[in-house]
Amino acid sequence: QVHLVESGGGLVQPGGSLRLSCTTSLSLFRIYTVGWYRQAPGKQRDLVADITPGGGTTNYADSVKGRFTISRDNAKNTVYLQINSLKLEDTAIYFCHTNPPRTELFHWGQGTQVTVSS
Repeated sequence: QVHLVESGGGLVQPGGSLRLSCTTSLSLFRIYTVGWYRQAPGKQRDLVADITPGGGTTNYADSVKGRFTISRDNAKNTVYLQINSLKLEDTAIYFCHTNPPRTELFHWGQGTQVTVSS
């Protein structure tokens, strides 16, 4: 198993923006659909966006559509999540993983905390 490493979170005001990154050392990552998931306190982990291996197709949860943009750079084994127009309800720990999660190949990372507060 290889670790996934998320970064880029922080404390932002409503309406702000962040760019999250997810990277791994295993180049096999590039052959999988990859998703960004988030988990708010006391809630389950939900998929918010995913992107196919070549980057040609992206999908978004209704709650983030139009505000979040997922992208990937397979040469760097990295997937990004651009988050704009942040809302209080976007506060959560954000994780990345394959979709569906291939936990036999990749460990869940620690995630990156996004806190939206005025």
